[in-house]
Amino acid sequence: MKLNYQARTKKGEIHTGQVEASSKEAAINLLQKHGLYVTFLEEAIPPIYAQRVKFFETISKKDVVLFSRQLAIMFKSKVPLVESLKVLSSQTGNFDFKEKIIKISEEVEGGTSLSQAMARYPKIFSPFYIAMVKSGEVSGKLSEVLNYLADHLERDYHLMNKARGALLYPSLIVFVVLLVMGLLVFFVIPQLTGVLESGGQTLPVLTRVVIGVATFLRNWGWLLVLTFIVFLFFCFRYYQSDRGKKYFDSFFLRIPMVGGLLKMVSLTRFAENLSTLIAGGLPIAQALETVADIIGNVSYKEIIIKARDEVRKGEPVSAILNRRPELFPPVFIQMVLVGEKTGTLDATLMNIVDFYQKEIDRSIDNILSVLEPVLIVVLGVIVAGLMLSILMPLYRMIAI
Repeated sequence: MKLNYQARTKKGEIHTGQVEASSKEAAINLLQKHGLYVTFLEEAIPPIYAQRVKFFETISKKDVVLFSRQLAIMFKSKVPLVESLKVLSSQTGNFDFKEKIIKISEEVEGGTSLSQAMARYPKIFSPFYIAMVKSGEVSGKLSEVLNYLADHLERDYHLMNKARGALLYPSLIVFVVLLVMGLLVFFVIPQLTGVLESGGQTLPVLTRVVIGVATFLRNWGWLLVLTFIVFLFFCFRYYQSDRGKKYFDSFFLRIPMVGGLLKMVSLTRFAENLSTLIAGGLPIAQALETVADIIGNVSYKEIIIKARDEVRKGEPVSAILNRRPELFPPVFIQMVLVGEKTGTLDATLMNIVDFYQKEIDRSIDNILSVLEPVLIVVLGVIVAGLMLSILMPLYRMIAI
C-alpha cells in the first residue's frame, strides 16, 4: 500500500512524501532507517478513476511460474534473497501479487524463513511448493530446489494449457451450432409456421415434430434451463462432499478414451511431484504425504496415503502400487521397482514423466482427431434436419 507521511529529522527539519509498504508498521520502520521520525501517517487514497477493481484481479499460475523462474535465476546468480524478492515485486505487473511479494520480503528480512512466509498465502503457494522450499532451506540447496520448482511448474502449466487448448475448438463448434439452432427455433420457425399451416396441406412428420419442439422450447424453455442449472448445482454440491468426489473421480476414470487420458495425467503428476520432492531432499514418506494432498483424484490419493503408511513400516512403494493394477499399469510399477533397487527413484520417475507426457500429447491429438469430425457430423445432421423440415413443405407449396 502507498502511505502519505510527515516526519522530522534529528535536526527538526520537516519532510513530507509518500512511501510504499505492506503496513503502517513497516512504513514506520522503513522511514526510521532513513533517519526520519514519523509525526503523521495515513494511507494514500487514489482518485476513483485510478482505483483498482480487486474483484477481477487474480494471481494466475503463470504469475507464479514466472516468479519462481526469475527467483531461481537471481538466487543462482548469488543475489541476496531479500533483494531478489524486492526486485521481483517491482517487476510484477499484478498488483495483488506485488503486495504479497513485498510482505514476504519484509518477513524474510525480519528473520522469518522463506517457506514460513510463503505458507501464509496457501491460495498462491501450494503445500507442495512450501514443502519443496522448506526442504531446500534445510538441505542448503535452495537454489537447486527453486530450479526444480520452476521446471515443474512450467511443465504443469504447459499440460494445463494443452488440455484447455484441446477443448477450445470443439467448444466453439458446439457454441456456433447452438446459436444457429436458437435463431431457427426462436425467430425463423415461428415466422414460417403460419405460412406452412395456411397452405392447407398435410405437413410432413419431421416438420410437425420440429414445430412442436420449437413451440415447447419457446413456451417452456426457461423451465428446461432452470432445471439444468439446478441439476448442475446439486451435482457440484455433491462433488464437493467426500462421497461425491470419490464417486465422480472413479466414474471419470472409467469413461472410454477420456479415462485413459485422466489416468496418464494423474500418473504424470504423481511421478513428477514425487521425483521433485525426493530430489529436493525430503524423506519418501513425507514426500508421499505431500503428493497425496495435491494429486487431485481421490482414487489415487487413497493408495498414495496407504503407500505412505506402509513405507513407514519398511514396505517398498512398488509393492503397494502393485495392489491397484487398474490405477498403476505394470510398466509404471516395474520402473518404480527398478528405481528403488538402484537407488535412483527420482531419476527413474522423471523418465516415467517424459514417457507419459508424450503419451498425453498423443492421446489428446487422438481424441481431437475423433471428436472433431464426430461433432461436425452430428451437429451437421441436426442442423440439416431442421433446415430439411422447413424446406420440404415449402418446396411442395412451390411445386403445387
